[in-house]
Amino acid sequence: MTMTTRTTTGMGMGKITGTTTRMADAELFDLMSWMSPAWPIGAFAHSGGLEWAVEAGHVTDRASTLAWITAMVEHGSIRNDVVLFTHAWRAAKARDVPALADIAELALASQIGHERRLESTAQGAAFVRIARSASGVAPFAELLAEIEDQEAAYPVVAAVLFACRGLEFERALTAWLHGAVSNLVSAAQRLVPLGQTDGQLVLHDCRPCVLRAVEDALSLPEDDPFDALGGCTLMADLGCMAHETQYTRLFRT
Repeated sequence: MTMTTRTTTGMGMGKITGTTTRMADAELFDLMSWMSPAWPIGAFAHSGGLEWAVEAGHVTDRASTLAWITAMVEHGSIRNDVVLFTHAWRAAKARDVPALADIAELALASQIGHERRLESTAQGAAFVRIARSASGVAPFAELLAEIEDQEAAYPVVAAVLFACRGLEFERALTAWLHGAVSNLVSAAQRLVPLGQTDGQLVLHDCRPCVLRAVEDALSLPEDDPFDALGGCTLMADLGCMAHETQYTRLFRT
């Protein structure tokens, strides 16, 4: 909630002074904390198949890095994560424990290959453990009572925490997507390699597709999330499988 007042200067120009409630400030602080690299979920250890893409010559510079990440957000595994996040957030807002358990099961079943599952569940389990201890959000553990830690998909448990905290859906999903994209940019900086400036340019250029993904999520129907899942990033999916036997690996996925 924001209250805004307007005062007028002697030059006839308006001056805006915003007063934001302490509650909104606290929510923003928590969201930034949970999406910070300091939140120990081990995201830095995963490349989402990008390591294979670099070795295979599909990602070689800034332009191809941007194309790869954009494809993942619009048509690949990240797009499916958005669907799961959206339905998990809705179920958590409704305090629907059985629905959350079903979404968590679907999240595991939708992972294409061992490493996709590893990436999602390793980060999810770590997120649950630290959130129980350090988030200060009481209903979080209750809503996940039917989900084993090792079967907790990252987008599902993140959505549950954000919903329990009362965070606005658009802000929560934008932050989560920013974290997912930032992790791929960070991996590309080490693998391609990209310089710091090119990495920031890629992140900046990902903004339109991230905002479109959030807008699309708002219009997802309330019915079975399975109907909204899909993808057409076959090379990326095969790359995640090929990474399992890649000779030299810096990342777990």
